[in-house]
Amino acid sequence: MRVVKERIVVPDFRLSPRVDQVGVEERASRFTKRSIKKESKVEGLKLVLSMIDLTTLEGKDTPGKVKQLCYKAKHLHDSYSPSSGESEEALPTVAAVCVYPSMVKIAKKAVEGSQIKIASVATAFPSGQAATSVKIADTKFAVNEGADEVDMVISRGKFLAGEYGFVFDEIAAIKEACGPARLKVILETGELVTLDKVRRASDIAMHAGADFIKTSTGKIQPAATMPVTLTMLEAIRDYYYNTGTMIGMKPAGGISKAKLALHYLVMLNEVLGEDWMNNDWFRFGASSLANDILMQLVKEKTGVYQGADYFSID
Repeated sequence: MRVVKERIVVPDFRLSPRVDQVGVEERASRFTKRSIKKESKVEGLKLVLSMIDLTTLEGKDTPGKVKQLCYKAKHLHDSYSPSSGESEEALPTVAAVCVYPSMVKIAKKAVEGSQIKIASVATAFPSGQAATSVKIADTKFAVNEGADEVDMVISRGKFLAGEYGFVFDEIAAIKEACGPARLKVILETGELVTLDKVRRASDIAMHAGADFIKTSTGKIQPAATMPVTLTMLEAIRDYYYNTGTMIGMKPAGGISKAKLALHYLVMLNEVLGEDWMNNDWFRFGASSLANDILMQLVKEKTGVYQGADYFSID
């Protein structure tokens, strides 16, 4: 055991449970074979929509692009039922809009009057290759600009070199810098390669203070996969059994189709249960997923698909 700070005892993360990759892949594949009937499908699609962090994280982001994304986040109902007179409550809003720190203030103003949160990436996203002092400053800037949530990246180089104490301490420092903002810790699982390392990184992040653990930045392939997400959900389950503390989960990158998102919900329900089936504890990091959800909802409502150009192009 290693003692960190005053009276906080941290496990030896070298002893994290090993993962049966074949077993995980087999179980993950079973979640894709569940049959979801019409009414349950519609409710599931709406639940997925409410869990999306609508995201733009490009070097070419402009204030105009961010404002457009925020407008879309607030007006999804227009695409679903623009002229039927149906109540806007028929569709939920997305959970959050996720942007770079420099765009937080713009996004915050653009979603005024809604329940939509503003999330910001930080800590030298997406590489994480910066001094801890720079990462702390980046985090504090995002929070001071109005971010409700911070998505940080771990130092994968340090993790892969076996410097688990460094990774733990850095996450703990970023958590402190977040103040009231919730912290999502991105593992970048595509660079961790094995499920054993995914499990170890999940354990480190949760013990260090993560409110959420997140698969990916969306900049590395593979990004989110069902076996990786299952491994992280099981880590969350074990942490909850041991501590009584709930941790959120966010698969991000590569989830662009409604059918796949519903498979993730089935997995979430069967591994963690009903308490996690809301956007306080589960998110999808996505940009194009919202459009496919809207397309499927319109299909369920009208019996026909709208063309892809009927929905906004982000």
